[in-house]
Amino acid sequence: MNTAHLGASVHKSETGSAGVAVPRLSFDQFTAFGQRALFRADTPVVITLPDDVQGLGREGVAERLGEMTVTLFEEPSSKQNTERWTTRQIRLREFFEDEKYQAGQGRWHRIVSNIRDNPADVNAVLGFDAEEMFGYRRSLNAANLWINRRGVFTQSHFDELENFNIALEGRKRFVIAPPGFWEYYPRSVLRGFGDKSRAFDFDEVDRARFPKLAARLAERRELILEPGQMLYLPLGWWHQAESLEEMNINVNFWLRHPKIFQRPYVLGVALYTAAYRKLKGVYNYQPAGNRAESGR
Repeated sequence: MNTAHLGASVHKSETGSAGVAVPRLSFDQFTAFGQRALFRADTPVVITLPDDVQGLGREGVAERLGEMTVTLFEEPSSKQNTERWTTRQIRLREFFEDEKYQAGQGRWHRIVSNIRDNPADVNAVLGFDAEEMFGYRRSLNAANLWINRRGVFTQSHFDELENFNIALEGRKRFVIAPPGFWEYYPRSVLRGFGDKSRAFDFDEVDRARFPKLAARLAERRELILEPGQMLYLPLGWWHQAESLEEMNINVNFWLRHPKIFQRPYVLGVALYTAAYRKLKGVYNYQPAGNRAESGR
């Protein structure tokens, strides 16, 4: 399947301000095409999950996983923040119950835990058999549980892995732009920021400072991911995300794929960043229970 075939099969699309449509597929269309076809098409797609899939919301997650140790990310509540987030370990229940993690406190907080090695929890949280759906087997790098409050913003960056992001509660706004490197003005590779752009927010770009980025922004996609929807985001695509609701719970799957060898800058940055994070003790998305201590 290529992008043209994908577009012909879309029953609905959402057009961003730049006029580029985000293809939308029903779950039946997704299963008919297959995961590999999406990887070949290499374009972001929103997939609507079946109505009978009932994953866990906040109360269900708290009841099942409340005593689990998770990583709390903290950073200033500024889209232009230049500093690395800090991390520490807390119990998940604490994040739900402590008022200091509420929105509007001058700091952004997000929870992340790679629960890949706990497939029963993954399936319970999602409401379906994730391995059966994705057939990931050895390709699975991470099954991350993400939880945050309203307004939390993830600056523009790319990932070296194929990504399926599922919204369980709350809505997130994504801005997505096609692969590329120098035209996105990457930050310092030597400081472990090579996968992040100096244009932190693609909604507020100084085009005089970043003139080469203008052409890429004309190709950008925008979407709001709703509960019960899954976003396929190909590796190497730039993206940013902003949480829109009081509580936002997502699970995303990162899958390894040989497509990375077609984008050597992604591979190079990924290898260097992994080494940098290990050397500096920066959080590196290891499965829950197998993490080394993480720091700034």
